[in-house]
Amino acid sequence: MPFFALLFMMLLSVPARIIAQQLPAPERPKLIVGIVIDQMRWDYLYRYAERYTQNGFRRLVNQGFSCENTFISYTPTYTAAGHAGIYTGSVPAIHGIVGNNWYERKLGRNVYCTDDSTVITVGSGSDAGKMSPRNMMTTTIGDELRLASNYESKVIGIALKDRGSILPAGHSANAAYWFDDATGGWVSSSYYMKELPKWVMQFNHKKLPDQILNTNWNTLFPIDTYTQSSADARSYENNLPGEDNGFPHITSTIKNNKYLSFRYTPSANTFTFEMAKAAVEGEELGLRNATDLLAVSLSSTDYIGHEFGPNSIEVEDTYLRLDKDIGDFISYLDRKIGRSGYLLFLSADHGVAHVPAFLKEKGVPAGVLDDEVIRELLEKTIAGQFGIRPVLKVINYQVYLDHNKLDVPGKDKDIITETIISTLLSRNEIANAYRLDRPAMINLPEKIRDRLINGYNQKRSGDIQFIYKPGYFDGGDKGTTHGTWNPYDSHIPLLWFGWKIKPGKTNREVYMADIAPTITAMLKIQMPNGCMGNVIEEVTR
Repeated sequence: MPFFALLFMMLLSVPARIIAQQLPAPERPKLIVGIVIDQMRWDYLYRYAERYTQNGFRRLVNQGFSCENTFISYTPTYTAAGHAGIYTGSVPAIHGIVGNNWYERKLGRNVYCTDDSTVITVGSGSDAGKMSPRNMMTTTIGDELRLASNYESKVIGIALKDRGSILPAGHSANAAYWFDDATGGWVSSSYYMKELPKWVMQFNHKKLPDQILNTNWNTLFPIDTYTQSSADARSYENNLPGEDNGFPHITSTIKNNKYLSFRYTPSANTFTFEMAKAAVEGEELGLRNATDLLAVSLSSTDYIGHEFGPNSIEVEDTYLRLDKDIGDFISYLDRKIGRSGYLLFLSADHGVAHVPAFLKEKGVPAGVLDDEVIRELLEKTIAGQFGIRPVLKVINYQVYLDHNKLDVPGKDKDIITETIISTLLSRNEIANAYRLDRPAMINLPEKIRDRLINGYNQKRSGDIQFIYKPGYFDGGDKGTTHGTWNPYDSHIPLLWFGWKIKPGKTNREVYMADIAPTITAMLKIQMPNGCMGNVIEEVTR
């Protein structure tokens, strides 16, 4: 018998138990928990640290692993794109979620990121559940986990915002739940189920939002001890919907749209964590033979942050309360799953800018310019010079053009486009403007250029991108927002805790898109199918 044939026969005779010893089954945690805090700037980890408890943020930082320089690698930095980016390991150019809304040329209208007219609400008679993940073009961590376990793993998404629940959960999730302003309860979509599980109906029956609203919102500590904030009720702050006071915020008397107002209270974060605990109990997450995933997004931080801004007492009080909620939730997981049984990460979908009026008080350049003002300026200029109105929409710091009006005899598309760019640049608030279909012509520092390219999806993005000066954004006279490339919008926290996580930190620059491949590497499963990130090796060692 030839030597190689003999060798082959010998290999075939090796006992299966020996092979099994050489290729052990991968170790995996019982439960993966993703906590995404909507609108959390990285500096909030340390700004309020003196008053954080030992069990919340401080425990995650001291006993977990912190990636101190985590950035978003695309623009615009909005909620839907951030939640999709964390769980897909990708960018809008690939996963297709280019904003919370975008203009869809083939439909001739704006599209919301999770809109789906083919499904209906489950758990309410409202339209709040006509949503699904179908607009997202790639898989998520949860999708890959389900595939890897032959659909034995359970994946659940929970958030007040539909987009904060649906996009993290992915296409093949067992369920996603979000808050319905019409009923004050959790709803879902027929995309996932025909009726709410019994445990969700029982949770809704408690009517916790009504109980919380009746208690009003006062500061956790004496208001004069909030030294990291400006004075209360500044003229450039908004009010809670349906209420016109500073502290204490009297929510018990709100009658109209009271559940909308509930979203703007820090207790809505507590309510979200209570729903997350109910999901663990009701679905037995982390208590079965397969690894499960629970994606939790805290949305109230975003509602409150938009209204009052980073230097407000409201934001400081919200994070002091959120710290206690996080500590309580981690302690619950310790008791229910065991610290060595769950892998937890905490991050954010974006940061936020200071209120421009506040910055100007302090001598810092800042300002706002509304998209509608830009659109009217472009319409007037182009109509006056060329006799056409080619601007379809100004949204996401982009201008969408009607190509049918530009691609006609007698009209020079390039000249009209350059006129639009020069008109944009005539505004003091705008620093740069570029054609998105010519990335080689974007004359910007590499980091900013790459973020524009990563955010550009040929089918869904606009034609021209404009960039505000630092401290400026699309908005009004009160409150604040986010969406730009600047560090205040793109520098986010990233903490790891639990299963196989050793205490430490890295100041190496990493990116939002690195979260998904790091988790899938630890689980030894395939990364999402549009993933562009890299494994954060400091976490996996």
